[in-house]
Amino acid sequence: MTTDLHTLLRDAAAQLAQAGVPTPRVDAELLAGHVLSLSRGEVQIKGLTGSIIDEAAAGELEVLVAERARRVPLQHLTGTAPFRTLELRVGPGAFIPRPETETVVDVVLAEIDRIVSQGAASARIVDLGTGTGAIAAAVAAERPQCEVHAVEVSADAAAWAELNFARLPEGSAGVTLHQQDLRDFAEGGFDVVVSNPPYIPSSMVPADPEVHAYDPETALYGGGEDGLELPRAVISTAERVLVPGGLLILEHAEVQAEELRRICSAAPDLDDVCTHEDFTGRPRATSARHRPGANAQEPGDGMEEYRA
Repeated sequence: MTTDLHTLLRDAAAQLAQAGVPTPRVDAELLAGHVLSLSRGEVQIKGLTGSIIDEAAAGELEVLVAERARRVPLQHLTGTAPFRTLELRVGPGAFIPRPETETVVDVVLAEIDRIVSQGAASARIVDLGTGTGAIAAAVAAERPQCEVHAVEVSADAAAWAELNFARLPEGSAGVTLHQQDLRDFAEGGFDVVVSNPPYIPSSMVPADPEVHAYDPETALYGGGEDGLELPRAVISTAERVLVPGGLLILEHAEVQAEELRRICSAAPDLDDVCTHEDFTGRPRATSARHRPGANAQEPGDGMEEYRA
């Protein structure tokens, strides 16, 4: 077995390209970094200098490359996914966080900063359908003065979220995890409701094997012919649990932006509807503000929960 890193990377990239992996060289370098406990940049340098690695590491890399060629998600093989300032633990049973969701966190942080600038000491945030806990964890890490909650119905996904909340950097806010359906969440008094719910129509099976074969169906398909059953449920829950003037921010597919803007505009307790673009300029999120004077719940009335 060759143990020359340059040759291993070249052969791995060729194997992954043959399998249709979109970024074969990048994935080969990241898998090598995982095996060798090196950054991707360090792997690139060692590859250029013809470094030799031991046979055990070379064998482990070849096994991982073969799995990636079968289109097992890279994040399942490394066990981690980067999200903003965090390295989240991920694996089977939960949706892998995507980079575009990071822009949704930007909207949440801007709203928290607005609230604090008006004299509040803190803000209450709830992430509906948290999955691996990406949004809630990022908010807790970047705005530790906040009170952060997360809701997830899947026991598998909630286990990943609990693990990620327990691994937050020192000084982060704690996150209260509620294992229940977001449609049943009843605690009120939140300044921000944020969600990246399932929203794919059942008739639109994702083309990428990494998505349709490994992301759980409950994290992909939003229900109904338009995929908007769960996004509508998020909007309904937000109307119940937001304080007057509180903000809802909801991620969705770009083709759903116009319809979700219409749905939010028609909601009796929401106004100030706005579409937000992701880092590629696509309309990927909609926000709306709880209408002052509309009914909203006070803090309390919590259901099943535990603090991670």
